[in-house]
Amino acid sequence: MKNSNILVIGGTGKTGRKVAERLTNLNQMVRIGSRNESPSFDWGEASTWSAALEGMDKVYITFQPDLAVPGALEAIEGLVKEAKQSGIKKLVLLSGKGEREAELCEQVVIHSGIDYTIVRASWFNQNFSESFFLDPIIAGHVALPKAEAKVPYVDTDDIADVVVASLTDDQHNSQIYELTGPRLLTFPDVIKEISMATGRNIQFTSISLSAYTKMLEEFGVPTDYIWLINYLFSEVLDNEKNSIVTHDIEKVLGRRSKDFSEYVQETVITGVWNQATNKDEKVVA
Repeated sequence: MKNSNILVIGGTGKTGRKVAERLTNLNQMVRIGSRNESPSFDWGEASTWSAALEGMDKVYITFQPDLAVPGALEAIEGLVKEAKQSGIKKLVLLSGKGEREAELCEQVVIHSGIDYTIVRASWFNQNFSESFFLDPIIAGHVALPKAEAKVPYVDTDDIADVVVASLTDDQHNSQIYELTGPRLLTFPDVIKEISMATGRNIQFTSISLSAYTKMLEEFGVPTDYIWLINYLFSEVLDNEKNSIVTHDIEKVLGRRSKDFSEYVQETVITGVWNQATNKDEKVVA
């Protein structure tokens, strides 16, 4: 394995921080792409991109909040142009499984003339411990639309391992990997597993997408995130591709993907789900 200079955009995020840690342990030179780093990287300020790319060989690209949002395609086009001018040799793009808009961004990378790997991930396990589903779990009442949708949730540990392999081994050049967990779960399935593991009575209620959107607006959730939530629930969860379990993690890493139950057992130890706000909440027997 050759040592490389690797820019990890979103290097403090759910996958980026794990990718950066793994690369550092492999003696790769890692630069974190973040607004708070020096040089800084800000998706909203294209003037920061050149300095962040300078001296780098490879780039791991994550876009916030998602490649499907308006403006993402133009940002990826601009970054790829800067990457070519900076002499970047390899791009690894984190994309969303079953997201048509994200696939437009993928095409920019694929046709860039730079070596690439596309990593399409299903919904993350960590959305329930590090993202927008956490607060309702803590409160003990989760209300979501599309209760019947079946999702093969994937763990960010697995994503990070595939990304690192893609960045450090040329055999993954020109590949598109679709990453999922080993089985399908509905939202009630997920909440039941977390409820049992925590010993808490966490309730699940199925609501309409319009009611969920209204609730997010009342809680002051930013409009771009509300747009994304609407897109994910109306377009992505209804996409039959997203209910397919793949074996690309095993193909790349030579081991099975992490099951949701394993993630739950690892996470419950941290206590993140036991910050109950309702003192009268009943404990599951």
